[in-house]
Amino acid sequence: MSAVIADAASEIALALSGEGDPYALSRALRQEDALAPAAVRVLGADALAPYALDGHPGADGAGSADAAMVREALTAFPPSGDTAAVSVWSYHGLVEASRALLPGHTTDWPAPPEPGDDWLASDPWPRLSHRASQLAALALPGLALDLTDRLTDRTEDLARGFVRAVRRRDWLQSAGLGRWLARLPRTPASLGLDNGLRFVRQMSDDPRVALHVTAAQRFFGRGR
Repeated sequence: MSAVIADAASEIALALSGEGDPYALSRALRQEDALAPAAVRVLGADALAPYALDGHPGADGAGSADAAMVREALTAFPPSGDTAAVSVWSYHGLVEASRALLPGHTTDWPAPPEPGDDWLASDPWPRLSHRASQLAALALPGLALDLTDRLTDRTEDLARGFVRAVRRRDWLQSAGLGRWLARLPRTPASLGLDNGLRFVRQMSDDPRVALHVTAAQRFFGRGR
């Protein structure tokens, strides 16, 4: 499973960098692979991130196949009453991304449950940072606007979490928080986010780290 996710993350990062073959989710993940639906759920909205690029040709004729893969992932792993808040947010974000980035293919899409948001105000900064980093795939232009507004109010706490994660050499959490901080409007210049993101990318060979840093660079101009 980890290898499937890593390979797909590498393909997405290459597409965001403007490299590699033309991107389609149904090419990055084989539809016949039994692990593909789970991989789509783990990647979340990032599975469709290349379609958010200005000038991207879209699904390049693969929209129906991509939509079928997303639908299968959503159907196979729906949230239940005891699903963790982060997983519900991720599910909600994947639905939102598919509607925005696969236009014309999601007219009868499932209605996602409303995710809980109490934690955005009440969580202490270490736990908030952990949860926000798990939702870094939602840091895409025009996506998860309510979540972005709520996290903006806690920019200082996320910055503290970023520094702590770098010091602990938790590169995936560092990259996820750095990606959010690249999007948020109040990130302090004193944080040194650009240098921090470049350092995290240099220190890690995790494709998901590369994906987060590349997204921060391409969509928000940070970490170049």
